[in-house]
Amino acid sequence: MKWRAKYRAAEARYAAPWAGAYRRYDIVKEFVVALVVVSLLTLGLAAVFGSPDRTAITLAEWATNAPNDFVATATSELAGSSGTATYGAPYVDDPTAGQKIGPLALQRWAGVTTPVDTATEFVLNPLATVPGDQGLTDALAQYKAATADQQQKWATAYGDALTAAPDNDPAKVTAGDYGPVPVLADRLLGYARSGGLDGQLLAAGSFYQTDYTRSVLFLADGTYLADQAAAAHLGGEQWGMMNETGRYPGQAWLWLYTFWYQVPPFTTKGSSWADSADAWIWGIMLVLSLVLILVPFIPGLRSLPRYLGVHKVIWRNHYRAAQPR
Repeated sequence: MKWRAKYRAAEARYAAPWAGAYRRYDIVKEFVVALVVVSLLTLGLAAVFGSPDRTAITLAEWATNAPNDFVATATSELAGSSGTATYGAPYVDDPTAGQKIGPLALQRWAGVTTPVDTATEFVLNPLATVPGDQGLTDALAQYKAATADQQQKWATAYGDALTAAPDNDPAKVTAGDYGPVPVLADRLLGYARSGGLDGQLLAAGSFYQTDYTRSVLFLADGTYLADQAAAAHLGGEQWGMMNETGRYPGQAWLWLYTFWYQVPPFTTKGSSWADSADAWIWGIMLVLSLVLILVPFIPGLRSLPRYLGVHKVIWRNHYRAAQPR
């Protein structure tokens, strides 16, 4: 075929030894110039787009600054209705939970690798370590003596009452059959304010107290963390994945990953696309990454640079000097 012969001729021409002119090239100078330019750009972007470099948010801070949200979240942990309790793998064994790509239940493939019982680990076990509080001891005994159904009924009823109360204020909750749940939530609030809950959840992770998984999960189940992120322009709809706290731009290379979270159908709340956005976007990025890796092997696509001729514009002086006269 003519196109094949033309292609082979072009390949042979490009593979031939260079017969044109040469000129001096100072790679050290290029490195220094590039370093200075990138440094100035980094400082400029940091000044314009940098976020406040605030300290880490603790459970004590949360309980002090947003006590109503803390109590509501603790109640949802007891009721098994929090984000962590209903998340599925790797924390909870729930066949109905987890993100999917069509029929592929990706989130469940690895199984439950970090089991978390929210009621026990976030509320009951920490409260069991508080000494000298007979009211708390009686409330724990009453709660543990009840059936699982009764425990859930108490917590669900109290959670609904908190939602209906003005400003979700526990002090303004109407009377009802909540069992010992109000006492448990109130004591956990006090324990968190003292800083004890931070230490308890950190110690529950592993022997080496560097596992903040449980603390972060509990914190993320409330609204306080999300509100603080939005205030610092770190929310998902604010391109937060490619930003971060501190006076520097952040992971700018994540822009393509973050981009997909800003467009339909991933922004359509309640849709299957939005519910499994992480899985779908992971799949999209996997395909795009494979295409990038395989560019040298994809006919047509691999020849685009040659057909576009951008290199000839960049090196126009070189090609002009190489033309026969």
